[in-house]
Amino acid sequence: MHDIFDIPSSEQNAFVQILPMPFDATTSYRPGAAKGPQAVLAASRQVDLCDVDVGSPDKVGIHLDDFSEEVIERNNQSRLAVHRIREAKENGSSSQQADFDIVNEATQKNNLFVYDWAKEILKKKQFPIVLGGDHSVPWGLIKACAEQYGNEGFGILHIDAHCDLRNAYEGFEDSHASIMYNVQSKIPQVKKLTQVGIRDFCEEELDIVKGSNGRITTFFDKQLRQFKLEGSFLKLCPQIIHTLPKNVYLSFDIDGLDPTLCPNTGTPVPGGLSFDEIIALMECLALSGKIIVGMDLCEVSPPPHTPDDEWGDTWDANVGARILYKMIGFALISQKTPGIQPPHLPAW
Repeated sequence: MHDIFDIPSSEQNAFVQILPMPFDATTSYRPGAAKGPQAVLAASRQVDLCDVDVGSPDKVGIHLDDFSEEVIERNNQSRLAVHRIREAKENGSSSQQADFDIVNEATQKNNLFVYDWAKEILKKKQFPIVLGGDHSVPWGLIKACAEQYGNEGFGILHIDAHCDLRNAYEGFEDSHASIMYNVQSKIPQVKKLTQVGIRDFCEEELDIVKGSNGRITTFFDKQLRQFKLEGSFLKLCPQIIHTLPKNVYLSFDIDGLDPTLCPNTGTPVPGGLSFDEIIALMECLALSGKIIVGMDLCEVSPPPHTPDDEWGDTWDANVGARILYKMIGFALISQKTPGIQPPHLPAW
């Protein structure tokens, strides 16, 4: 049973379409994000559907697609290959090129799988979301959006602890650490990349940001911290959103949040955005007049060794499900969907 948020729906009658991508082979620190979609699904069933920030997004229908056995098998085989690669590195021996080929072929097949799905969703004028999995998985959706919006293009609001601007990180062409490198180097329709919460990066990534001629604007965590300490984060939100064009794709790596909200994510980093701050930023985007055209939520991970029937009881899944529901609501508000608005609260 895949009724996310306990909303009975079908591919035909739901406006919001979610593709689960249980793949985390390129995660560079610790695995677990492959279990994220199932964990978020389980946790979603205890989310109240009248939301204080976005009203009732369930009214438009929210459908979670089937879990692909082929994606699951690709992940299993790729994780074995990654294990052999890293074991060889630790032993000081050479990795087999065949193992790199297994992972790179798997991610390329993932890209095509997501792309084909997204093209159909966009053709039907439904709203597409990819639910990861590691941050390599939304490439196909971003590419499909690029074709959908053509020369008009769009921008990406990228919430993350990491720049994800590494070239073929660890030898993997479509690594979770390379998603935005691939976007900015291969998809010219992405007119702008605005990154928020970044606090872990290498010199090469910083050079890419500096050399982007304004195509990439990165709001580093160090800079955000100063605004937060001064109590002026709300004043910063419009400045962040102002950097983006009319059409916006929202790419949300959960580790952009304070790791107390996502302690089991694959690459947690101290610092980050609070729950209130990320809601304020997304609300600012939704009310700015810009339009959210697609999105992904990645790197949600339940604790290791969690029984399947308890995934939804975990803190990471709880936060992920609530973030996802609010993301959907803010996307609908940005599109001026009739009947989608915050509830009127009684005065004190």
